This record gives sequence, C-alpha cells and structure tokens, in this order.
Amino acid sequence: MALPFRDVIENISPYVPGKPISDVQRELGLSNVIKLASNENPFGCSPKVKQAIAEGLSEINLYPDGNATLLRESLARHYGLDPEQFVFGAGSNEIISFIAQLFLNPGDESIYPMPSFVWYNTAVRAVGAVPVKIPLRDYTTDLDAIKSSITEKTKIIWICNPNNPTGTIITDKQQEEFLDSVPRNVVVVLDEAYYEYAKGEGFPESVPLLKKYPNIIVLRTFSKAYGLAALRVGYGITSPEIVSYLNRIRPPFNVNTLAQKAAVAALEDQSFVSYAVSETKKGRLTLYEAFEKLGLKYIKSYTNFIWVETSYQSGEIFQKLLKKGVIIRPFMDNWIRITVGTEEENRALIKSLEEIL
Repeated sequence: MALPFRDVIENISPYVPGKPISDVQRELGLSNVIKLASNENPFGCSPKVKQAIAEGLSEINLYPDGNATLLRESLARHYGLDPEQFVFGAGSNEIISFIAQLFLNPGDESIYPMPSFVWYNTAVRAVGAVPVKIPLRDYTTDLDAIKSSITEKTKIIWICNPNNPTGTIITDKQQEEFLDSVPRNVVVVLDEAYYEYAKGEGFPESVPLLKKYPNIIVLRTFSKAYGLAALRVGYGITSPEIVSYLNRIRPPFNVNTLAQKAAVAALEDQSFVSYAVSETKKGRLTLYEAFEKLGLKYIKSYTNFIWVETSYQSGEIFQKLLKKGVIIRPFMDNWIRITVGTEEENRALIKSLEEIL
C-alpha cells in the first residue's frame, strides 16, 4: 500500500550541507583536514560564550524559556526596539519556513533571486506555493526584474543581502527604491545573515526601515560572525503583529537553553565580533591576491566567503581539493564557494590550488 506522501514533496531535494571534517578524515585517511565550505567562523566564539554555556549546564533537565526572554530583552536593548519585535528560530532557516507557512497558500507565488540561499525554494515548495526564480544580473540580485515579476499572486519576496553564494550586495539606495515600489500587501524578507561582515560600504541599515515599511521582515543570525553555528540561533525583526502570528506556528521550545545563554553572552562581546570581521577582511585580501596570481575569476565579496570560477567543473575541483584535505563548496558549472579561513587555512588552500592548477 502506497503511503500518502504529499505531492509537493516529490520535487524537493534534501538540503546537502558542507561535508564534515570527520567524514573526510575517515573516508580518505587524512589527519589534517580544513573546512572552508559552510561559511563558519574559523576564529571560534567569544570566551564569554563558553563561560555562559558552562553555567547553563545545571539547567539542562529543564525546558528552555519558550519566550527567550533574556535574549529578547538583550536584542531589544542592542537595537533600541520593542522586545515584541523579535522572533527566534533554530537558525534563521527555521524562521524562513515559518514565514512561508504563515503567508503562502497553495498556488501563491513567491519570488527570489537565483542562485541564492537554497532554503527559500524548499520552504516555498513545501507549502505548495509556486517559486518564481529571477536570475542574477552581474552576479547581483536583479531588483528590476523582481519588480517586473510581481503579480496579484505574489505574497513573499526573498532578498538575500549579501547574497549567498555570490557575496554581492544591493545598496541602501537600491533597497529603499525597491521597497517603495513593492505593494504593501507583499511581504519582503531581507535575509541579512552576513550583516556584520557587510555593514558600511553602502550596505543598507534595514532595521530603521521597519517604521516606514510594515511589510518587511529582517533576518539575522548568531551562526556567522558570532561563531555559534552549532547552537542554531537565528532571529527575525519585524512588527509585533507579524511576530505574534509567527509565534502561533513556532514550536514552543525551538531554541534551547544553552543556545539562548550563549547568544546573550555573544551579543555582549562586540569586541570579538569586530576581531572576527577584521581578520576575515584581511583573509579575503590574501585570497584575492592568490586568485589573481592563479588567473582565477572571483567576485568581490562583502561576506566571509568568495565566489570563484575555475577551469574545472565544480565537482571535479571539489574532489581534487578534498584529496588534499581541503573542503570547499561546489556549486554550478565551474563555480565554487570558498569560506575565508584563518591565515594558516588560507595558505593551505592556496598551496593546494597551486598544486592542482
């Protein structure tokens, strides 16, 4: 007897994360392996985080605070906002799913650039809605084409800024002009997972725009610059009304106690974030210089990763680097995405590329 799987799930591919270090060590018999595939922070996390986690171990027999009260209040102080303007997820990708569940009915349309963060496609398809994929223009989100694609069926537009995997941005002026042109009954999600790396240099400050545009949701995370990827803490910033609806479908204990305590501690140590961002920018320049010497095309990045074109198919260069103990992320055609590592990791990557190319 066939099980009643939903039809819309048939065309959804499972998310494939970056290959873990332990898998490569076991499969290839390598002892020294570096991972530059998943845009993790190679500089770790704040020492205050480790202390907060240690202190929280005595509470693991208790359910987490479902309201994430301390984290909510800490973020409200950090941004100067109402505590009721925040919603929390086990990573911002969980909040993406909540948003799709909240606003999309079967047959509705949802627009996003392509290539971009793959979870938009999963979240949209899982609720039976129709994804409308808009190709990038010059490796950057094509806002004009997105505007032209809005119909009466459009319910959500996803803007990944900086865009993953290309690392490009839309500027503050471009974003505000775009928001002015979008009907107020269309939700615009500004996914800013890499905000800490990109701020300045014309990058938008989206949070102040919440007062002007009640239809926007800003997504940020503790997984990247704060170095808490394993703990899964993402958050959305929007109107209290939208938050109240998102909380109706959010699981009651989706962000665990240790993650909440770690996020509060991480937020209090902005000096660590500044250090991680500064070192990442130095590393980017080192890799740019190496790519130029190797004749590799790359796209200027505003993030902790770089979009690079090689003479090999992406899967082939992935395998060649893997055998040398370097994990990167293969994408489409000849394009790969490389996370900026520590100085030692960057040098190991460069050496491996020189040997291969």
